[in-house]
Amino acid sequence: MKKIRIAIAGIGNCASSLIQGTEYYKKKNSEDAVGLMHWDIGGYKPYDIEVAAAFDIDKRKVGKDVNEAVFALPNCTTAFCGILPRTNVVVQMGRVLDGISGHMKEYGPEQTFVLSDAKEASGQDIVRALKSSGAEMLLNYLPVGSEEAVKFYAECALEAGIGFINNMPVFIASNPEWAAKFKEKNLPLVGDDIKSQLGATITHRTLVDLFRKRGVKLERTYQLNTGGNTDFLNMLNRSRLASKKESKTEAVQSVMNGKRLGPENIHIGPSDYVQWQKDNKVCFIRMEGRLFGDVPMNLELRLSVEDSPNSAGVAIDAVRCCKLALKRGKGGVLYSPSAYFMKHPPRQFSDDVAYRMMEEFIAGHDIEGELIGSAHEDGLAPKAASAYVV
Repeated sequence: MKKIRIAIAGIGNCASSLIQGTEYYKKKNSEDAVGLMHWDIGGYKPYDIEVAAAFDIDKRKVGKDVNEAVFALPNCTTAFCGILPRTNVVVQMGRVLDGISGHMKEYGPEQTFVLSDAKEASGQDIVRALKSSGAEMLLNYLPVGSEEAVKFYAECALEAGIGFINNMPVFIASNPEWAAKFKEKNLPLVGDDIKSQLGATITHRTLVDLFRKRGVKLERTYQLNTGGNTDFLNMLNRSRLASKKESKTEAVQSVMNGKRLGPENIHIGPSDYVQWQKDNKVCFIRMEGRLFGDVPMNLELRLSVEDSPNSAGVAIDAVRCCKLALKRGKGGVLYSPSAYFMKHPPRQFSDDVAYRMMEEFIAGHDIEGELIGSAHEDGLAPKAASAYVV
């Protein structure tokens, strides 16, 4: 079976973990290997993914072999597979646009980006590179708040005729205009804003759903996150946080079953940058509610995870699902993978339903065209497709 050839925009910590993972699971070569949601998706194993093209703007990465660049500063994630073979895929200079927040110039080179003096690529440069590389899809790993840069790369994917996986909270798949563009060209689109394998958002959603199912009225909640990677440093600029806060907040509100909390009773978002934490993310969740007899209760949770491997555990499945769509000639938004893998998909579903939908997608049972107003025959979910939506 041929490899899945991917292109990546942004060779940061998340890209590093994904690339390390493909080699790590190649060495393990066992379906019993720890840390995967799926060993096999449509015949594709984790090690069947290879990088065909890569773009960045940091001088410590541009011009380097991608498997060397993933360990260059300011990357600080765990090197769980620290020896990678050369790929002969060189990181190319990308386009900056709004990809670097101005406040990051105030920090040292070990913490922040160092802009390359190479000439910035034009749209046509990127499109030519994508076409000549044989890449089948482009993964977006740009910094939060890079609205113009993300749209630039999404347009390049369209022009190059390849799929697009939007791992960041700039709304592409959940924007009807962008979704229509990918549908028109019959190119698969997965997004927006990737969930962690087991992180703050998926844990918070699960707890909210548990409260609801156990008859506990949730009255107020917060989720506070700290970390020490470039993502958290970038988000010190609060003007870049609007889409991130919307994405994370909506991911939790959407499982409230119509009983949404007022804005004064829910706070979700990145809270601070702690340099020594590096790629470790610490999440604090508090939930206050009332149970039997209107008696008050509260729950507090602290979660500590290495942020980027947590993301890669989901991305490695998103890539393979995108490949299945390409093989099947299916373009436009992939609703089932987006609902399961992303915080801000075009349509929100409860996690158990999204999981079953995604499993059906992998098996080749296309239910996405039935999501509105039609009935199910398989008995795995409610008969009315509209009942899927939370």
